[in-house]
Amino acid sequence: MSEEILINVTPTETRVAVVENGMLQEVSLERNTHLGYLGNIYKGTVSRVLPGMQAAFIDIGLDRTAFLHASDIHRVGIEQTPDDPPPEPPITSLVREGEEVIVQVIKDPLGTKGARLTTNLSIPSRFLVLLPDSETIAVSVRIEDENERNRLKSLVATLREHKGKHGYIVRTNAENINDFALSADMSYLEKIWESITQHIQVSKPGECIYEDLALPLRALRDHMHEEVEKVRIDSLEEYARLKDFTGKFLPEWEQRIESYSAERPVFDLYGIEDEIDNALHRTTPLKSGGHLVIDQTEAMTTIDVNTGGFVGHRTLEETIYKTNLEAVQSIARQLRLRNLGGIIIIDFIDMANEEHRRQVMLALERALERDHAKTNVCEISALGLVEMTRKRTTESLGHVLCEPCPMCSGRGEIKSAETVCLEVFREILRSSRQFEASRLLVVASSVVVDKILDDQSTTVAELEEVVGKSIRFQREDQYTQEQFDVVLL
Repeated sequence: MSEEILINVTPTETRVAVVENGMLQEVSLERNTHLGYLGNIYKGTVSRVLPGMQAAFIDIGLDRTAFLHASDIHRVGIEQTPDDPPPEPPITSLVREGEEVIVQVIKDPLGTKGARLTTNLSIPSRFLVLLPDSETIAVSVRIEDENERNRLKSLVATLREHKGKHGYIVRTNAENINDFALSADMSYLEKIWESITQHIQVSKPGECIYEDLALPLRALRDHMHEEVEKVRIDSLEEYARLKDFTGKFLPEWEQRIESYSAERPVFDLYGIEDEIDNALHRTTPLKSGGHLVIDQTEAMTTIDVNTGGFVGHRTLEETIYKTNLEAVQSIARQLRLRNLGGIIIIDFIDMANEEHRRQVMLALERALERDHAKTNVCEISALGLVEMTRKRTTESLGHVLCEPCPMCSGRGEIKSAETVCLEVFREILRSSRQFEASRLLVVASSVVVDKILDDQSTTVAELEEVVGKSIRFQREDQYTQEQFDVVLL
């Protein structure tokens, strides 16, 4: 499998696309008007403690206060791991209002929610993640070979003896890496932490102490591996910055960084603009003729698999099985491409064959292995649904690129013209009974006014007799189909 990383830089926006075998798999973007905060470290002030929620709100200088849960607060002398968290003491014994705390953003502000914070700081690099003031040495679960895991753990423990007493997590990229590369990474992290500790001493509350790398550099740090053949970037300034970065920290990849200067935009190489646009639609077609319907809500994302126009060549069960297998690959890709997170419910087409069900689940787990975000998949339920979770740290692609429709306010549908006509008639009756007026003026959209005058003219005449007032109608092109006003004259 061959991969490429394409980086498009403009004065107002930077976009990174990860392409596998000519097909877009992931897209990340940063806009100058809304830079991400993920990974940044701040000196914050506790603005409010909520004992009932075991949490506190922290002012870190952003528009909204950020959220800090008791489980994300570091306790000296207690090693915290996701698999075996220690019991939580009362939040009131951990922080107090007005107290200054050093915190790190682990989840960007999402919708109306503020950022999620932790005091368990971590500094990532190419191969390692530094855990300040910790004794932990852990290895990514994606490194499955037990001998390699033991080798890396032993190597990090040995190198740590000469570099200072901090904890480390060995990242997936470190598989089969030598001691020289790990030592260089460790030295880099130690220098970063030394700089952070100095900033902590002089910074004021609400100030950013450490800011994560810019998006192009993060892309190299997080996505570069043996299968990445080249990185193409269309900005000479950022190209120079990437070459400098790789020369210092990733010298083995330096020759794979290319400056892209062709007339054709870099994101047109693999139809990436079209793929991004398609990722904003509810329906995703499958090659066989089936399709997925993806709906993202506040609580969860649902994915429905349909055979569509695919009729198969053998039995119905075989057709369903092949559609579900094809859907698995598309679902895994769409989760990465759309950056969907939280609870995800997949409604595969019902399969009667138990072996088919097992194979579809195995295929889903394999397809998700390439996803950098942590996923957890449950077995098919009694209702034939697959429940899974995908770690969400930033807004989905749809939430970043889109906003609620001003016509329907995000409902996805609007009231029919007939429904609005009936609402207009009810409002005429209500207003005429409450207020004195000689005549009434109805201001509404052209569609509604035309329907009233064409289809409901008899009803209007009867209504005038009932209220004892004349009724006039005025078209307003700026009104949506649901908007109208009844004006007393």
